[in-house]
Amino acid sequence: MVLVVVLATAFDFTNGFHDAANAIATAVSTRALPLRGALAMAAVMNLLGALAGTGVAVTIASGVIAVPAGDGGLVVVIAALVGATTWNLITWYFGLPSSSSHALIGGLVGAALASATVVHWGGVLAKVVVPMVVSPVVGLVLGYLVMTAIRFLFRAADPHVAGRRFRRAQVVSAASLAFGHGLQDAQKSMGVIVLALVVAGHQTDYHVPLWVILLCATALAAGTYSGGLRIMRTVGRRIFHLTPPHGFAAELSASSVLYLTAFAFTAPISTTHVITSAVMGVGATERRSAVRWAVAGDIAVGWVLTLPASAAVSALVYLVTRLW
Repeated sequence: MVLVVVLATAFDFTNGFHDAANAIATAVSTRALPLRGALAMAAVMNLLGALAGTGVAVTIASGVIAVPAGDGGLVVVIAALVGATTWNLITWYFGLPSSSSHALIGGLVGAALASATVVHWGGVLAKVVVPMVVSPVVGLVLGYLVMTAIRFLFRAADPHVAGRRFRRAQVVSAASLAFGHGLQDAQKSMGVIVLALVVAGHQTDYHVPLWVILLCATALAAGTYSGGLRIMRTVGRRIFHLTPPHGFAAELSASSVLYLTAFAFTAPISTTHVITSAVMGVGATERRSAVRWAVAGDIAVGWVLTLPASAAVSALVYLVTRLW
């Protein structure tokens, strides 16, 4: 149980530095915020967001796999965490903005399959696969529509004055996105710890204890402050050259999707997918060639590979532990 808590905290930390780009890449690339100031702001808002709800955590704990009680069940959870953390580190190394959320869910499913544990396929389909497909589409379309509205409303504005105002507005929109990231992503690790607590017999229901909330919130915030520059360059510069209005539109669109799914559907969607697709959407308002679709294609490949790759690593980890 102690090992599960340590690994879940480590995963949350890697989630923070892996996904720091989600909240601040657009604001830093448009120079709305300096890097260290942006990281500090994102860390604080991640912390606050993580304290704002537990619905997604309950979904992770109860709606993905049915882990048997006892040490065998804890081994399944440990294998899932190792697989998810490994995939996070691999994609961070190559600067690929993949989903930490889907890495964790893929890890749970992979370890479950290797151990003949029951997988709630209905829950995985409804709460993971469908949102995984729909949320990037919504982010892209919403980013396109918000940016189109901004272009229309400010068509007569002085570009320099508008740029300064949107740069200030980005401080608020980036903070909102960081809050949404904390609301979504810290809850995934909370859910895994709660699952382990139930498996180990320390509690009988899936409520999230306060110490679990505070631990995961702090780990995510610390990881966020540590950076994630490799992926930040991909999101903030390589997909599309952002200006302050573009950055504001992308952040506003992505945070709206995060809040809706967390509070209304308690679905663990990917912050990475949503902000990346929103950047593509705002870029497409300029011209199709303005978006580097080759880079977008590489990112999409990472999205598709995340679930099976993390599942495979987790399954392998579980099988190795059984040999011991």
